[in-house]
Amino acid sequence: MSGSTVSLYLDPQIRDWVLFPITLVMILVGILRHYVVVLLQSPPKKQTREAIREQRALVRSQILRATASNSPAPPKFYTSISRHLSQAFAAGSYLKDGPPKADAPPTPPNPMDPAAMDGMMAGMKTQMVMMVPQMIIMGWINFFFQGFVLIKLPFPLTLGFKAMLQRGIETPDMDVRWVSSLSWYFLNFFGLNGLYRLILGGDNSADASRDMTASPFAAAGAAPPGAPQDFTKLFKAERDNLEFSEGLYSWVGADVEERVLRKYGKLPPA
Repeated sequence: MSGSTVSLYLDPQIRDWVLFPITLVMILVGILRHYVVVLLQSPPKKQTREAIREQRALVRSQILRATASNSPAPPKFYTSISRHLSQAFAAGSYLKDGPPKADAPPTPPNPMDPAAMDGMMAGMKTQMVMMVPQMIIMGWINFFFQGFVLIKLPFPLTLGFKAMLQRGIETPDMDVRWVSSLSWYFLNFFGLNGLYRLILGGDNSADASRDMTASPFAAAGAAPPGAPQDFTKLFKAERDNLEFSEGLYSWVGADVEERVLRKYGKLPPA
């Protein structure tokens, strides 16, 4: 028999008691997952004034370097700011613990910093919230609805989609457009993000497809926002970058009078 000569007629109860429940459960679980993740997120800890100054000094230097080739600061001001930051980085004036002592050995950042540990634990809890509901739903579908054919897609497909759309059904003669229950789960798993954005907004935690592709312990290995950084090394590297950017400096207001007059035809073009 071939798929072109055989027609399948599905019982309407499959639609009412299998197709719709699977879709509704996945939507509700995604919405619930979003609010659980929101409840698990702890408010950021308040940083000290010295720590904020340490971070902002590095950001100011990076902005100064990024705009060096077309800088809005006149040459005198640019040189003054660049040299002041370079001297402060060399002396350690912006370090939150103060300038290092000459005879004291450099102290590396504490890898067991409480802020870093809190970030790792928050990432692991979020991963578990993403993984556990999907494992339960997949087990529920496999136990109650294994081998069910739920829906027929209204457009033609090649045979390359058969393995993706008919998981759990070993029927080589079935039309590739028929979708099994397990494949319908995966289609919802990767396709409901647009609905979640419509209901919960763009910055939502309901979409688990982006988190299930990673290891549940990936957040523990990655550097969270609160991870300790060695600002002594960062300031040293930034000082070298400032010296390099001085050679690329160009003031955006150089010869601005002549450029304006040429633009409006008051001077002949150069």
